Amino acid sequence: MTPGSVAIVGAAESSQLGLAPQVSQIQLHADAALNALADCGLGPGDIDGLACAAEWPTEIAHYLGITPTWVDGTMVGGCSFMLHVRHAAAAIAAGLCSTVLITHGESGRSWVGTQAMQINQASLAGQFELPYGVLGAPTMFTIPALRYMKEYGLSHEQLANVAVVQREWAAQNPRATHREPITVEDVLNSRIIAWPFHVLECCLVTDGGGALVLTSAERAQDFPARPVYVLGTGESVETPMISQMADFTSSRAFRVSGARAFAEAGISHADVDHLMLYDAFAHLPIYGLEDLGFVARGEAGAFIWERHTAPGGKLPVNTNGGGLSYMHSGMYGMYALQESVRQLRGTAPAQVPGAEISVCHGVGGMFGASGTVILANQRS
Repeated sequence: MTPGSVAIVGAAESSQLGLAPQVSQIQLHADAALNALADCGLGPGDIDGLACAAEWPTEIAHYLGITPTWVDGTMVGGCSFMLHVRHAAAAIAAGLCSTVLITHGESGRSWVGTQAMQINQASLAGQFELPYGVLGAPTMFTIPALRYMKEYGLSHEQLANVAVVQREWAAQNPRATHREPITVEDVLNSRIIAWPFHVLECCLVTDGGGALVLTSAERAQDFPARPVYVLGTGESVETPMISQMADFTSSRAFRVSGARAFAEAGISHADVDHLMLYDAFAHLPIYGLEDLGFVARGEAGAFIWERHTAPGGKLPVNTNGGGLSYMHSGMYGMYALQESVRQLRGTAPAQVPGAEISVCHGVGGMFGASGTVILANQRS
C-alpha cells in the first residue's frame, strides 16, 4: 500500500457507552455502523467491504443488509481492528473493494446477546497454564509486569501514576466513564485485584461499540468530514500463552508491528504528535512507549512520571482517558482508533493543538498479538 492512498472518511462510536443493558451486542455493532455511515453520508448499500470482530461478518452483513465483495473476520483480541484497517487498506489498494465498513460492538458489562465465556481446556493455555490457576487478564498480566518491575526498578508509584495521568485526560472528556481526579495514593490504596495490580490499574468493564469507513484517497474529498489518511500499518503475533513470551519485559509482536508501520509510513518518532497505546492495564503504555521506540528500555515509567504524556506534555498519550478511565468493553482497539481520528480531525474533547500525525497501537490477548496504525490529516 502506498502511504496515504487510503483514508478513513467515516468514524463514530455507539450512541451509548458504558452501561447499555437494553442494547444487544449485535445492535451495538449496527448502531455504531449507522452512526459512522451517517458521518460520511453513506448508507449500507454503498458498502462493498466488511470487517468485524466479536460477531461473525455473516451476521453483521445480514443484519445491515450488506452484500460485500470482500470480508475480514480476523479475531486476535483487542487489536483486531488495527489489523482490519491494515487489511482493508490493502484490499482497497488491490481493487478487491472500494468502500469498507469496520464494525465493533460488545456488551461487555451487561452481557446482552453475547456468548458465555468458555475456557477451551484442550487449547495450549488450557493445558499448560489453566491447571496452575492462571485465568483471565489480571492474573496473566501480573507475570510480565512483575518481571519488568524487578528488571528495571519500576516502582509501584510509577505504575500507579499511569492511571493518574490518564484520568487527567478523561476529566476533559464528557463521555468518559470516570472523570473525577485521582492521586497516586488513591490508586495504591484501592482494592488489590492481583499483585501488583490495584483496581484502578485495571481496565473498566463496559458496553459499547464503534465503526470506521475507509475508501481510496481519490474519493476522500467527496465526503463531509475531514479525511484521515492511513500512512503505515503493521501486525504480528507472538504466543497464546503469556508464560511463553520470549522476554517478559518486552513484546516481540509490539516491536515487529511498530517497526513495520513506521517503515511503511516513512516517518520518524519526532514526527509523531499524538499517541494511543492500548491500556487494558497500567503497565501496557510502558511497554508500548519502549517497544515502539519512543524511549529506551526501562525509561518509560520515568518518562510518564515526568509528565511528558500528560496534558501539556511533549507526547500526548491516551487523550480520551484510555481503557482505564474512558471505556473498555473487552476489546479496546476500536476506541483508540476513534480517538486518533478525532484528534486528526480537530474534534477531540481534549484536543492536541496542531496534531497532524497520530500513532495508534494495540495489543491482543496477553501480549499475544499486536497491531499498529499510523494516521495523518494530510495525504503526504
